[in-house]
Amino acid sequence: MKILDQVEEASPAISYAGLIERIEILRSTLRWSSRLERADIDKLLRQATSLRDEVMQLSHKERFVQAATAGEPQISAEQSRGARRKALLERSFIFEGTFGDNPRLLESLEIAEKAAPTDLPVLIDGESGTGKELMAKVIHANGARADKPFISVNCGAIPDNLLESELFGHRKGAFTGASNDRKGKFESAHTGTIFLDEIGELPLAGQVKLLRVLEAHEIQRVGSDETIAVDTRIVAATNRNLRKLSEEGRFREDLFYRLSVIHVTLPPLRERRDEIPLLIAWFGDEAAGTLKRRPVRLTPRLRDFLLSYAYPGNIRELRNVMYRITCLAGDMADVEHLPLDMRPAAPGAAAAQSDGARASGEQPISVANLMSLSDAKRAASDDAEKAFLERGLREVSGTVAELARRIDMNRSHLQMLLKKHGLHSKDFRNRNASPAKNGANEPDEEDDEG
Repeated sequence: MKILDQVEEASPAISYAGLIERIEILRSTLRWSSRLERADIDKLLRQATSLRDEVMQLSHKERFVQAATAGEPQISAEQSRGARRKALLERSFIFEGTFGDNPRLLESLEIAEKAAPTDLPVLIDGESGTGKELMAKVIHANGARADKPFISVNCGAIPDNLLESELFGHRKGAFTGASNDRKGKFESAHTGTIFLDEIGELPLAGQVKLLRVLEAHEIQRVGSDETIAVDTRIVAATNRNLRKLSEEGRFREDLFYRLSVIHVTLPPLRERRDEIPLLIAWFGDEAAGTLKRRPVRLTPRLRDFLLSYAYPGNIRELRNVMYRITCLAGDMADVEHLPLDMRPAAPGAAAAQSDGARASGEQPISVANLMSLSDAKRAASDDAEKAFLERGLREVSGTVAELARRIDMNRSHLQMLLKKHGLHSKDFRNRNASPAKNGANEPDEEDDEG
């Protein structure tokens, strides 16, 4: 095709981005062309789609970061992490909060900085609570649409029967209860950014409609035949593996490639421990300002615990803890101000528990106490992680929802960990004489392991 010849001499990084842009122009032009027969148009559209998908499957990160940084001095391998962080801030990088020197996080922030001025779709993934919405706001704030609307949508919280109306709006009388015309989220985000959180929870029918918006840049309200053009930058986020879901037929592969032109991964807080002291101070000051009181001081025992804790709920969990102890403590906070299921076990209680566990042949560490996922993660041992999950399932009698609640972890992520280690909740349901607290009357959770 001629389009390939036009960009052949450009640098590889730029040619990829330019090629995709030209493909989209071609598709848009052909869709409304009146000079070609319909069969010819369909043939060319298929060729363009095939070519686009091949390009999109190439390494997203390398080609676009290289394109965005073309002509700029590259960061040398010897440059310190502190210097990279300082360089970001010196370039007037807008970040509402604080961040440390973790190389994986710095890489993600540098990608976000380069992607922000473009209109390319961005996919952010990472565990629940790692700051995906904050990253979306960073991309928005550092781009050309910073003064335009930023609309956030939780795709997992919208009932299937209301999804189309919520995203695209509806006309009066379109369905029972539609008493007025209503704009959808995409119209509200026109000229700005729409953040689609938990995109992996979007049903297949909704995925088809979203794909149309990405391709045609237009929507239709429910109950209307009129098309409405929308100019909206899309940033999506997920804590699930969309590539794996697409291989299983639960997420459209073409939509995955359209959303992940720029792919940003946020590491969990347990892999960014240099940030924990910074975040403790930041959220401590934030909580004090919100509650209109002086910042709380931490005892050495509490500080040491907070610095070594695993934070299965990531940054969100740390923020909630700082708000809690700021509210409950006076001038000085200690471990008794922590949630019960987070506190470390007292030495006497730990010894008694250990003796009882040995007598019964069970592991002595309690999920309800230290929640020592940190031990498993720091040791980087699958065996330790599996043992932690087995202990947890044993203590909650195999109730996955209760275990997720106790460790403040997103249930879908916990299910992925259980599946990874081949653990089945039903195998733990009859091991304890008494049912798990708050979980005794829950329905069968066989689907939790899928």
